[in-house]
Amino acid sequence: MRRREFVTLVGGAAAWPLAARAQQPVIGFLNDGSSDAIGSRLPAFREGLSELGYVEGQSVAIEFRWAEGRYDRLPAMAADHRQVTVIAASATPSAVAAKGATSTIPIIFALGGDPVKFGLVKSLARPDGNVTGINFFTNAVGQKRLGLLHELVAKGAVIGFLINPSNPNTTRDTEEAQAAAEQLGHKLITVKASTVAEIDTAFATLVQANVAGLVVDADAFFNARRVQIVTLAARHGIPAIHPSSEFVAVGGLIGYASSLPDAYRSMGNYTARVLKGAKLADLPVLQPTKLELAINLSTARALGLTIPPGVLAIADEVIE
Repeated sequence: MRRREFVTLVGGAAAWPLAARAQQPVIGFLNDGSSDAIGSRLPAFREGLSELGYVEGQSVAIEFRWAEGRYDRLPAMAADHRQVTVIAASATPSAVAAKGATSTIPIIFALGGDPVKFGLVKSLARPDGNVTGINFFTNAVGQKRLGLLHELVAKGAVIGFLINPSNPNTTRDTEEAQAAAEQLGHKLITVKASTVAEIDTAFATLVQANVAGLVVDADAFFNARRVQIVTLAARHGIPAIHPSSEFVAVGGLIGYASSLPDAYRSMGNYTARVLKGAKLADLPVLQPTKLELAINLSTARALGLTIPPGVLAIADEVIE
């Protein structure tokens, strides 16, 4: 059956499409960003499914919902879950919306926030209810990103922190970033953006504050606007640390996170196991075994930066 991608229209949410008429199990894939924004992660999800024999259009149907960075759309998107066999909820806001919509349909998440703190599971080892998945701690490594930036800027320098105020992770991420900055002896300037125009305004504020560097918080909207963010950082000569290597691939200086394709492959695998009848209580929340550091040396040279040898030595990917 042909895959269809659905975005909620103003005035209400479209129902999960009736792919079940094809006598196939249906996966409702709920994401707070867009198909372009998640890049290589979607093929990895399909690969995880295929490892257990589920191929889209042949043995399983996948119906997509994209919020396009509009977190307020997610509850309505998740609310009509009829004829969906399992929900694959990508990122924390999507998982929270899915859990709020159903207590019976299995939900497999892949997210960077803490699933215990957000009430998705009671514990990582023994998830209860209808939710489990993969926690790649994209948000939790924000403190380590700030530590990497500390290696590149002057002692006591002012550092910017770009957040999306509509993201439910923002409050906790900001508190942790502030604590890390204080510990490292830096002043942290927080700037907010949830629209394209606000990203431009945020960078104008950063320039006015004369920041020595920038940490970009993990966020679906920012990932979709990664070219804009990377371009503005280069234009204003601001060294920036990003929440994934996808920013580095388009010219960002440094990206630090767990492997997102690996996380989404595991998400696909867990989804397939549920389709085969596995009980969620037997599927503990998985955590990454390693983090990946990507560095763009071309961007470093353009900024007049020398990456410390110790940082280069632990890099997983170096773009010349």
